[in-house]
Amino acid sequence: MPTNITIPALDGEGEIPAYCARPEGNPRAAIIVIPEIFGVNSGITAKCEDWAKQGYLAVAPDIFWRFAPGSELDPDVESELQQAFDNMMQFDADKCVKDIEAVTKYIRSTEGIKMVGSVGFCLGGRMAYMAATRTDVDASVGYYGVMIDQMLGEAHAIARPLMLHIPTADHFVDADAQKAIHAELDPHPRVTLHDYEGLDHGFAASSGSRRDEEGAQLADGRTRDFFAEHLS
Repeated sequence: MPTNITIPALDGEGEIPAYCARPEGNPRAAIIVIPEIFGVNSGITAKCEDWAKQGYLAVAPDIFWRFAPGSELDPDVESELQQAFDNMMQFDADKCVKDIEAVTKYIRSTEGIKMVGSVGFCLGGRMAYMAATRTDVDASVGYYGVMIDQMLGEAHAIARPLMLHIPTADHFVDADAQKAIHAELDPHPRVTLHDYEGLDHGFAASSGSRRDEEGAQLADGRTRDFFAEHLS
């Protein structure tokens, strides 16, 4: 896995490997890029590099560092897809949200960047939602976050802007889950939801068979505008 920095975990638990992409000149803000179940792979590092080109410091932590460090998997390879599902079964979201807090602390203290956003995909999309409910990240975006419908009891704690991208044909987030998310979050003054009719999970992947070019461009443009507004 192409990690190039380590970040102290909270409570002296260890060191979190991460990939860091730096912009030319002083960063306008920082964005934590939270991976899918496939780890910090080429698709995630490409997203980091894209944010860096737009003037942001981008940091992607290894969310599986405690039990499967260095996982770098390809969703289009069946054996690696199964390994990703195995990793997800061992994953502890409560510990991961503390890791996001640790990365935020590192960015603000060590890098000296005040404004920090988070953007996550799949499992990372769930973590972006949890970052909005449990941390002081300044703005969060979740793409096709899984299990958010099971965590709507935390919605009252959202104190900073949150945007979620919801593909309506997501085979991991069914219609009932999407309905519950809309019912709870549509009225929330700090939350923006965008539906993508007929698109499936993973539609904004950097590359591969899951990517839908038109949908990805639309969602990514909304994300860019969202961070430009809330991380300035």
